[in-house]
Amino acid sequence: MSAAELVAENISWAPRGPDPLLLHPTSFRVEAGRVLGVVGPNGAGKSTLLRLIYRYQRPSTGHIFVAGEDIWAVPPRMAARRVAAVLQEHTSLFGLTVREVVALGRTPHHGGFWSAGARDASIIEAAITQLNLEAFADRDLATLSGGERQRVMVARALAQEPQVLVLDEPTNHLDVRHQLEVLALIRQLDLTIIVSLHDLNMAADICDTILLLDRGHTRAFGPPDLALTEALVSTTFRVDARQERLAPSNTQHFSFHLPD
Repeated sequence: MSAAELVAENISWAPRGPDPLLLHPTSFRVEAGRVLGVVGPNGAGKSTLLRLIYRYQRPSTGHIFVAGEDIWAVPPRMAARRVAAVLQEHTSLFGLTVREVVALGRTPHHGGFWSAGARDASIIEAAITQLNLEAFADRDLATLSGGERQRVMVARALAQEPQVLVLDEPTNHLDVRHQLEVLALIRQLDLTIIVSLHDLNMAADICDTILLLDRGHTRAFGPPDLALTEALVSTTFRVDARQERLAPSNTQHFSFHLPD
């Protein structure tokens, strides 16, 4: 299945009835095949926004459309064919081999008990190959490093054949090498990607568009050079943010200091 446009219209969320909103009404559009980076300080509403997109929490208001279809108006199994998510913790999957974990991605395409047919097996093996996991295919997930496990989770998501991939802090707790591997992977996937990131320099490097959140409100939405300015970043993160150009690449790089 090919990448699809994602449109959020006036989506918000509060824990229950009269409780204050953790995400205030938010609207944006992500073109098919583009990467949206969701950034902001702790408590900004990043994870809340992602949960609405991958159908963990229903929006209090608004709608989310993938390829023109409201993902909250279709059965969960059908929505899982549209949107896949890679989260930070995977401990419940320990005890399964890499191939078994990746095979779980085919579940939305079947009902009840099922065994992989020829097409399923082909998709599973293709995902394993794309993520360079052939050498680990028969190993228990628990024996892999953090970066390797993250690749397995992405392979499982690809086996779902989604149109949109949601990544929640995919580089969290990873060392520099594994962070670079995950970033390279994001760049090569032919999907619409929604990714939350703490590292603003990383977000500016890999994302086509940035959604900057603060206390549940949208502070900016647009290309990295417009959404991540010194003034916006300083105000949103309550720091003194400075941009400088790095030689020889001439790329912009943020440095941060506590305000005087």
